[in-house]
Amino acid sequence: MNRKYFLLGLFLFVLYWVWYLYQPFWMPLFIASLLALATSNLNLFLDRYFKHQMTKSIVLTLILGLLFFAPIVYALNSLSMIMQHFDASIIDKMVNVKNHLEIPDFLGAVKPQIQEFLDGINSKEIAKSVVKSMTIVLKNSADFLKDMVMILVFYFFANYYGKELVRFLKGILPFDENSAFFQEISNVMNIVFYSTLVTAIFEGALFSIITEVYGYDALLFGILYGFASLIPVIGGALMWVPLSLYQFSTGDVTGAWIIALYSIIVISVIADTFIKPVIISEITHMMVDSSSRMNPLIIFFSIIAGLTSFGFWGVIIGPAITTFFISFVKIYKVLLDEEKYLTR
Repeated sequence: MNRKYFLLGLFLFVLYWVWYLYQPFWMPLFIASLLALATSNLNLFLDRYFKHQMTKSIVLTLILGLLFFAPIVYALNSLSMIMQHFDASIIDKMVNVKNHLEIPDFLGAVKPQIQEFLDGINSKEIAKSVVKSMTIVLKNSADFLKDMVMILVFYFFANYYGKELVRFLKGILPFDENSAFFQEISNVMNIVFYSTLVTAIFEGALFSIITEVYGYDALLFGILYGFASLIPVIGGALMWVPLSLYQFSTGDVTGAWIIALYSIIVISVIADTFIKPVIISEITHMMVDSSSRMNPLIIFFSIIAGLTSFGFWGVIIGPAITTFFISFVKIYKVLLDEEKYLTR
């Protein structure tokens, strides 16, 4: 008995120092592992064309870098250029739009409150907030880029040694249902990854069309809208509202209304409300059998919780943690049922 306690104490001691030693790498390693699970179907598909695991892992890493990380690098670089030539007078023009607004009489009960809110908008404070926010983003971009490089490196190794790692984990997990456990996590990660990627690209492309029409950087706005669309409900408005106000401040009232109506009707209503659920449903039917599908509402709220708790990477981490929990509950229920059956 004393020997067991000694070994347990020694194991916990070593475990603490291992955790401490690799602490800066745990989050990138965790995210890379989840991305490897999310692209497991693509990994299996590429088995048809690549015999060597090394080549396939390189191709998967390049695909992830081009689809996921290259747009982020482009957006950060473009934002840094905008920051260098930022003109605070643009904010003044946008805020002065309120002077041309007339509050309808049918809003009589709340008309004073709306007017008070509009009067309280201060262009100097907004300009300070914009500069402060962009400074924080650019300041943290170096750390973010470093994390992205680490994620790509870990993602490569997760794919290269993935089969051996999963086989090892299955061998040490103390229950027989570990295959179903890994399969369920992989299923949810596949759904979240591909549905998020496809809808972000789709909605970003739609927004880039209208920005191209009015002479803006379509690629930059498309990328920013794609990432903004990850934020439920208000994500798209964070892009089209400021752009519409800016277009209005330049004197192009018609253009401002077209951008706003296009964003609301085409993207928010048609694409997000009607087409997006179809895309998610199709991806779910293509990748997951009916016995292991998770409720879409659970995935939706897990993404919101993930974004709130972990920021950008919460899109992946939120559903993963939720899936871990639900899978463990299911396994516990199976073990409990087996125990009841054996005690009869």
